[in-house]
Amino acid sequence: MTSTVPNAVEHTDEQQPPITMFGPDFPYAYDDFLAHPAGLGQIPATEHGTEVAVVGGGLSGIVAAYELMKMGLKPVVYEADRIGGRLRTVGFDGCDASLTAEMGAMRFPPSSTALQHYIDLVGLETRPFPNPLAEATPSTVVDLKGESHYAETADDLPQVYRDVAEAWNKCLEEGADFSDMNRAMRERDVPRIREIWARLVEKLDNQTFYGFLCDSEAFKSFRHREIFGQVGFGTGGWDTDFPNSILEILRVVYTEADDHHRGIVGGSQQLPLRLWEREPEKIVHWPYGTSLKSLHVDGEPRPAVTRLHRTAGNRITVTDANGDIRTYEAAVFTAQSWMLLSKIACDDSLFPIDHWTAIERTHYMESSKLFVPVDRPFWLDKDEETGRDVMSMTLTDRMTRGTYLLDDGPDRPAVICLSYTWCDDSLKWLPLSANERMEVMLKSLGEIYPKVDIRKHIIGNPVTVSWENEPYFMGAFKANLPGHYRYQRRLFTHFMQEGLPEDKRGIFLAGDDISWTAGWAEGAVQTALNAVWGVMRHFGGETDPTNPGPGDVYDEIAPVVLPED
Repeated sequence: MTSTVPNAVEHTDEQQPPITMFGPDFPYAYDDFLAHPAGLGQIPATEHGTEVAVVGGGLSGIVAAYELMKMGLKPVVYEADRIGGRLRTVGFDGCDASLTAEMGAMRFPPSSTALQHYIDLVGLETRPFPNPLAEATPSTVVDLKGESHYAETADDLPQVYRDVAEAWNKCLEEGADFSDMNRAMRERDVPRIREIWARLVEKLDNQTFYGFLCDSEAFKSFRHREIFGQVGFGTGGWDTDFPNSILEILRVVYTEADDHHRGIVGGSQQLPLRLWEREPEKIVHWPYGTSLKSLHVDGEPRPAVTRLHRTAGNRITVTDANGDIRTYEAAVFTAQSWMLLSKIACDDSLFPIDHWTAIERTHYMESSKLFVPVDRPFWLDKDEETGRDVMSMTLTDRMTRGTYLLDDGPDRPAVICLSYTWCDDSLKWLPLSANERMEVMLKSLGEIYPKVDIRKHIIGNPVTVSWENEPYFMGAFKANLPGHYRYQRRLFTHFMQEGLPEDKRGIFLAGDDISWTAGWAEGAVQTALNAVWGVMRHFGGETDPTNPGPGDVYDEIAPVVLPED
């Protein structure tokens, strides 16, 4: 609900440099890499025009394809569903086109600096997202165990909530060297980052988030842990993450991924769609005016991949849903990794066996959302008796868990995200249709706001998603369990292929589930750039000496190695 940054390191922009989501595991400045005038690298002219398969048209796939095209290669994008992946923006049938719902990614922290590069590149606007108690949120209601508290700032909540916030700050400081790491990341002090993180990885890899709390004297109270799980501090409750590795949570709070969020005006799916159509000003080999769209027949990606296997010369052969078979010298795989186990027939020879093990062990979180369009932002009406907003951004232990109110002005139609839930809370919705879900949600919210008739404001049918039920995703995002650090390291570092046997090279993994910060679009961008560097080197290319890529400095910043014994 409030910032995850402990009081000990509160800051202003004038006092300290901003944080960036380059993370403690691989502290590479992707934003500097992207901003450098020398570009991301070049390949030999003899390789210009060579086709490279890019499997998956989500953000990672489109970024990788866009940058490979700029280098003079010919990306061939395969997409089973629609461009965007989990940047999925949908409308409401029969309603104004300006009314949209973000079924996947909907809020982005300022620390996502590589992502912001592309948002700026395609000319998109962002605005503050109405998280609990954020400055952009007029009011928040916390409803637990049938008792509701109305707040416009954190100070309006009962003392116990401030006690829980302070307990979280102390827990981070005492158990995870928060101030030291925060300072090192702001200063981009790589040796210090690596020193702190190496110690914590060894100490905490086997620890759950909940166990980390329980080990802290600050969280000795079960009641405090319960409130923290149900309400949290940042975007809402943390209890669905309690079984996950504490290392996953530390990556989020160190990089301020849970703070100061912004939404993309008009919807996040515009980003990959605009990159698909963008004609870069600086491009090698291809004529000015070339775009990813223009390089594909009828301006559309090729259909779903049904088979991947190796053929002579260590090439990658791709079969698509139309039965078309094409062979490539290199491929980038950006779809959810479980697709390699289920939807796509794969040769074992695609990856080393320990990478297959890591793919099989990947743990995905479930996630559900349901949105309804309404005639206006009626929640800004004032209750005649209390003078308060009649309805607020809501955190509750009821079925809805998180309810978000999204408007574009007082006299315009608006949207309510009636419920955003994860894991077990998401699975509770899975058997229900969109209308059935809406009825349960309206009942729950009616118990919190008995004076408010939400139904009379609804002007269209609800739209919903359960990502675990989406056939090309089977889950919302990766979240490592305790002991999974080694697996994640294998997947993230797969772009460094010089140490692999020749018959295991040429296919590169990318996507946010390959990153250290899954669930954030920044991870999709960073791993795409890793894969671009890998493909460039695979074709004998190199970066400019003044702008070393992630692989060029790998030995200096490689993720910590834990023993395999």
